[in-house]
Amino acid sequence: MLKRLFDLFIVIISLPFCLPLFVVVTIVLFFANGGSVFFTQTRVGKGNRLFKILKFKSMNDKKGADGQLLPDAERLTFVGAMVRKTSLDELPQLLNVLKGEMSLVGPRPLLPEYIPLYNAEQAKRHNVLPGITGWAQVNGRNAISWKEKFELDVWYVEHQSFLLDLKILYRTVKKVFVSEGISAEGSVTIEKFKGN
Repeated sequence: MLKRLFDLFIVIISLPFCLPLFVVVTIVLFFANGGSVFFTQTRVGKGNRLFKILKFKSMNDKKGADGQLLPDAERLTFVGAMVRKTSLDELPQLLNVLKGEMSLVGPRPLLPEYIPLYNAEQAKRHNVLPGITGWAQVNGRNAISWKEKFELDVWYVEHQSFLLDLKILYRTVKKVFVSEGISAEGSVTIEKFKGN
């Protein structure tokens, strides 16, 4: 209950500061992406409950001759890269927090197709609400392996506390300013999880 109240308190007091930024990014992406501003995708929440995550769209929808989307590196726009570098693409997820689908802090919500690929230990990451930021994000983000990421997620689940959340939020602010671990090595995003 304290965690939920804290989430709501932070989101509500930050809205006056976030709203102008939200409007500016929306307008810029509208022109950069030809009218397409938001990215929604089904993700897994607490207890394997599915929900739609909301993000600012950092890639266009250009397709190759075969009708398939081009690789991420070819679809990531200059504006999109800047939005990702500053983590502004995560800003719309404050709405997911307001709806109770996410928390400010927790394991990042991943794709439903990963559920059967987790071992019993890794599956513990779904015992709590997913977060906009988390222990794995402040300890490597996309620059670490899936194995390391899941170990950090489970560690958070087993050690979560109000003080730990404050520590993660503080370290998140520092990470955003130095833009660390945004992408996996050799990729503009991160490779899909393929199991253990």
